[in-house]
Amino acid sequence: MTGPSAPMVVPAFLIKQRITVMVNRYEVRAVGPDGGEGQLLAFAEQKRMKLKEEVEFFSDESRTRRVFSFKARQRLDVHAEHDVLDENGVPLGSFSKQFGASLLRSTWNLSVPGLEAVGQERRMSVAVLRRVWDLLPYVGDVWVPFVFHFDFTDTATGRPVLVSERQKAVRDRYTVTVPDPRLDFRVAASMAVALDALQSR
Repeated sequence: MTGPSAPMVVPAFLIKQRITVMVNRYEVRAVGPDGGEGQLLAFAEQKRMKLKEEVEFFSDESRTRRVFSFKARQRLDVHAEHDVLDENGVPLGSFSKQFGASLLRSTWNLSVPGLEAVGQERRMSVAVLRRVWDLLPYVGDVWVPFVFHFDFTDTATGRPVLVSERQKAVRDRYTVTVPDPRLDFRVAASMAVALDALQSR
């Protein structure tokens, strides 16, 4: 690692999706001593049908205090850059999807001060299978919980920066590890939620 640690570092956390009619909600939880779910770190909400993608993270389920968020710079654009903002609207970092590379294997750029990283689906075979399944008439409309993982590495050194591993469950659940302390928790959590919320974009 080169450069100072981020202001807020959480080396591992869990994400669990809640599905509702009009919004997607996510719990971001600490990893407990037994490896299970610990305390709630943030409660995220993605409003649907917005021209600019936006997900807000709150301190708890009451949603009275927003602690950070991410928002697309452009409207309905697959190339859109997303800014991660703290509770005062100050930029912490950004991420974007590489549209061309993602046609075959989902690929993301992740950027924070002093660090540039690229993340890809770990297994090419699963990436291809997911795309073929979506193209099949009728069959592609059947939801299948493909288990796919993402690995982000430092573009300068190739060292791991962020790892998101999907668990086998009916609802989307992820274990996220952040081996690089330069990656602020708020950016890591935003990227991890985006991997689910924006994956089909």
